[in-house]
Amino acid sequence: MKWQKIGKIFDPREHVLSCGCTQFAKSPQAYFFDNSVRIFFSSCSLDKTGKYLSHVCYVDFSKDFQNLKNTNKAQVVSLGELGAFDEHGVFPIHIYQQQNELWGYTTGWSRRVSVSAESAIGLVVSRNNGQTFEKFGKGPIMGASLHEPFLVADPFVLLIRQVFHMWYISGKRWISSSETTEAERVYKISHATSDDGIHWKKDNRSIVPDSIGEDECQALPSVLEVEGVYHMVFCYRDAIGFRTEAGKGYRLGYAYSNDLVNWTRDDQVLGLELTGEGWDGQMMCYPHLFRLDGRVALLYNGNNFGKEGFGLAMLESDINEHIKL
Repeated sequence: MKWQKIGKIFDPREHVLSCGCTQFAKSPQAYFFDNSVRIFFSSCSLDKTGKYLSHVCYVDFSKDFQNLKNTNKAQVVSLGELGAFDEHGVFPIHIYQQQNELWGYTTGWSRRVSVSAESAIGLVVSRNNGQTFEKFGKGPIMGASLHEPFLVADPFVLLIRQVFHMWYISGKRWISSSETTEAERVYKISHATSDDGIHWKKDNRSIVPDSIGEDECQALPSVLEVEGVYHMVFCYRDAIGFRTEAGKGYRLGYAYSNDLVNWTRDDQVLGLELTGEGWDGQMMCYPHLFRLDGRVALLYNGNNFGKEGFGLAMLESDINEHIKL
């Protein structure tokens, strides 16, 4: 696919955000109004012990992304109470319009003792065009289960022929390179369906093949239907060494399907490779694939897991041109 890279369009270090956030703008997710686009993302503050807390923020752009019009002033989503699944943060959030409300499918996370974190998927609801959201309940709508024992996260939801479909990630195992290093997670993309968007039935299987081995970590799937073909963009990395070793950090992956069941992976078709230079030269991650006035666009984060902000790319070729069904 041929893309026009617009470049980085938002740097959190240049703006005042709510909740005391000064770092990161991770997992940008676009929602469109008549004359503007609101991009929700996750930013970070520090608690009293110096550890990160994740908060939902947003910025409003003109529809051509040339003018930044507004940033949120109030807290968008409150963190969970003591011991709740989202006590220490919400990252990421996917916005879905449900009649006159905006539903936010969240990833709530909390710290653990033996491993770094646990996560589950929650639901929040906005009745003021996404300025603030109220929690559907204190607990998650989908979490660990018999065949997915931990790390349920990264929801992306579409309504297709009166059935809600959710693509998300689920943890497979924790691994460590030695007895003295911190355990790292391995997670894959999964799928679930629902009649109401609240109660979900899991497929209980990984749907996207690995490309770099069984310890590949897959994250942030987003799906777009174009002329009967479903296109998925996600990010993936090595489980070990991804923070410090070149070539093991996040890059973008791609898969497609015509039946929502079987997915063919072909990362090279996407045409967005790491260049080694610039704000996204070492890492590309946390993508959101969407339509913009008839064109296909992609929001994504660059180096350092979104610490330097997010950027935009516009597709210039036919998205179905290079696939073979």
